[in-house]
Amino acid sequence: MLLEVQGLTVTYGGIRAVRDVSFGVGEGELIALIGPNGAGKSTVLRAIIGLVPIESGQILFEKKPIIGLPTFKIVREGVVLAPEGRQIFGRLSVTENLTLATYALPDTSSLKQDLERVFELFPVLRERRNQQAGTLSGGEQQMLCIARALTEHPKLLLLDEPSLGLAPLLVRDIFSTIKLLHKEGITILLVEQNARIALQVADRGLIIESGEIVVVDDGRTLLHNTDIKKHYLGG
Repeated sequence: MLLEVQGLTVTYGGIRAVRDVSFGVGEGELIALIGPNGAGKSTVLRAIIGLVPIESGQILFEKKPIIGLPTFKIVREGVVLAPEGRQIFGRLSVTENLTLATYALPDTSSLKQDLERVFELFPVLRERRNQQAGTLSGGEQQMLCIARALTEHPKLLLLDEPSLGLAPLLVRDIFSTIKLLHKEGITILLVEQNARIALQVADRGLIIESGEIVVVDDGRTLLHNTDIKKHYLGG
């Protein structure tokens, strides 16, 4: 397994947000972590990347423990988060946002190639490369968020709610890109409120409720499971 989460428990603000969560992500897999609002999905990602304190458990990346490492060192190991809410630098240009993301990397010699690659994936960002990021549409900002993560050379890409607040047509475009990245071999752990579209692209799905993993299965199997449809897919 590229990533192993073992008995992860996270408590902050007096609330136990994640309870004894264990799962693995194999190299090249796309895993969807789904569940209702407040279930602990984003907390799991934030724990992996070192943004929340961990009460107990272990997280291994490439068989090495990463708990306790500062976030920039976890990024250098190859774990990169495209956060919920995009969190771009609105006053900086598109190109400046992409360039700034590489500062945590020990080697930035491939920056020109990295920019060309993300501009091929997201042609609209090439058109907007000198535009202030804060003036982009919501969909364009989400593209920039993912593009920024890609410039950090992820071995494991953590995507937190990439469809949040987007129109259906833009959601389709974003997920077409996610499918392409998966096809290219990038390992992805996806947190997504839109469970149906997440399971359509996922190799495996993990369902989390009240901070606990309650179901693990093949994405397509979950997509066609009657109980899962009723409780999570609105079917």
